[in-house]
Formats: sequence, C-alpha cells, structure tokens
Amino acid sequence: MATIPLYNIEGKQVGSLPLPDAIFGVDFNEALVHQAIVTEEANARQGTHDTKTRSEVRGGGRKPWRQKGTGRARQGSTRSPHWRHGGVVGGPTPRDYRKAFPARMRRGAMRSVLSVKVTEGSIIGLEALSFAAVKTKSAVALVKALGLENTRRILIVIPEYDEVVLKSTRNLPGVELRFAPNFSVRDALTAHKIVLVKDAVAKIEAVWTPSSAVETTEEASK
Repeated sequence: MATIPLYNIEGKQVGSLPLPDAIFGVDFNEALVHQAIVTEEANARQGTHDTKTRSEVRGGGRKPWRQKGTGRARQGSTRSPHWRHGGVVGGPTPRDYRKAFPARMRRGAMRSVLSVKVTEGSIIGLEALSFAAVKTKSAVALVKALGLENTRRILIVIPEYDEVVLKSTRNLPGVELRFAPNFSVRDALTAHKIVLVKDAVAKIEAVWTPSSAVETTEEASK
C-alpha cells in the first residue's frame, strides 16, 4: 500500500497517510489519459462561434452597377464573399463539441494520473483543513507552512464543500480547490503538487475503486 507524508495545518509532519493501491498504485495508461484530457477540453468548449454567409450579411440587395457597358466585371451584390464587408465562405457555425467518454474509462484515467503523481512524490497529505474566518492570509500561511510557496499549480482536495475555505483560497494564483471526488483528470494531471486532506481519501476510494473484476483485469493487462 502506497503512503504519503501527512502534515497538520501548521506544516509539521504528524505521520503518514496510507492510500489504496486499487486507485493510487496502478500502471500509467498514457493513451487513456490522453483520451480523457481531449474529451474534457472538448466538452468545455462553448461552440458558439459563428460567421455570416452572403445571405445573412445586411445590405447588398441592389446590383452595384449595370451588367454591361461600364468596362468593369459584372457584379450582382456588394455582399459577395470577395467584397469587403461581404459574407464568409466555409466559416465556423455553432456546433456541439461534446464527446462521449464512458465512466469506466474516466475512472481508469483518474487512477492512472493519481498513481503517477504518487510515484513522483507530488501528493502530500493534510490532516484537516479549516479556517476560523474568511481570510486569504490564512490560505497563504498554509501554503507557506507546507513549503509550496514556489509551486506554480497546487490542487487542494477537501472532503466536502466548505465556503470559508473556498473564499479564502480562491484569490490565490495557481491554487485550485476541489471537493472529493469532484475534480477532473486535467485538474490532477496539470497540478505540480496535490494536497489531499485525509478525509477525502475515503470519498475518492468509494467512487474510483474498480467496480468489477473486468475493470481490474483490463488495467492489470495494460
């Protein structure tokens, strides 16, 4: 069973935190993680981009000059694509970028990322996290106590929604707060350091433990 160092809110190591091998001790599956990241980024796109064709651009109803006798090329509308302020040919239109991604594959990708983060020593445990009042200064003190003040991207995972902690950390650049197990594969992969509150492990285990023998066998064979 993998273990990570466990700290208190003052930054002192108070022991170690065991992590279940079914989630934090699997082999890294690069193809699956890549597919998860592509899916998450595609699903985050709004798809509201739009350009106007010649039939949608305002104006251009009158023929700019007569057909013959001017010495110029014949034109039917000033909103043709080759005219300035004309319509766009083949431009983007609103569309849905969402991709289907089975829950079993997403769980497998998350286990792969968390396992490699443990191997790299990028996950540390926190005994508990709570603040008496909403103060960004308290969150800054926590980051410094854990020795992470020079870390570019920090992911803090707490067991449940806490408005005081959320408001205290949301103004810190590079610090993301998530509630277990509501964080994405991209959140975990891009974080340089993950601070995992002790009580969040049980919630992660309940959701991301392989749900069938087939799922476990597939991961073992990769």
